[in-house]
Amino acid sequence: MVKTKPDKLLSLFEDLAEKMNINIVQGKGDFQGGMCSVNSESYIVLNKLKPIDQRLGVLVKEFSKLNLKNIFIQPVLREYISSNQEELL
Repeated sequence: MVKTKPDKLLSLFEDLAEKMNINIVQGKGDFQGGMCSVNSESYIVLNKLKPIDQRLGVLVKEFSKLNLKNIFIQPVLREYISSNQEELL
């Protein structure tokens, strides 16, 4: 597996979210983050105060719940999701 920089992975997740009409919001506070819906719009909220690896973990967890079969995802991101998904189980 090629090691991709966390900033690049975050950017790839943002591109994927945009394709799927999901808004990624980064805020500060006492929360872990996750997916929610407001007025029929989907959001993934990330805590800016958490290390980038934890924010990427939230993204892996939330995107793993979605059907990604018919969506083009950069191969490096698809591999990152599937390899980190196993750690969540």
